[in-house]
Amino acid sequence: METDPAADAVFESVAELFALLSTPIRLKIIGALCTSEKNVSQLLGEIDTTQPNMSQHLSTLYRAGVLGKRRDGTQIYYRLQSERVATLCRAVCTQVAIELDPGTEVQPEDRLLPLGGR
Repeated sequence: METDPAADAVFESVAELFALLSTPIRLKIIGALCTSEKNVSQLLGEIDTTQPNMSQHLSTLYRAGVLGKRRDGTQIYYRLQSERVATLCRAVCTQVAIELDPGTEVQPEDRLLPLGGR
């Protein structure tokens, strides 16, 4: 069986993106920054974690190019740099929320979660 180097590169890139997004706190950070930029204190007001943990995840997302940042005095404000990542997160989180809603019927072929996965 022949391998397609272009397809392999796509799959490797997508796997790296999914690995980056595999931590719930990173998804929460992206969600919190969808509407506006925020500093660490504002993010900590919305997301239940410690300041060192928040800083570690912000740094990871920044190094990956998902977030941008700017300094204003002593504060650093973070913003989404990648609209594609935000769109992907919104789509997946919305689909999962729909599937977890007991009042919503989703056809098996349209599910991301297994039927018994609730």
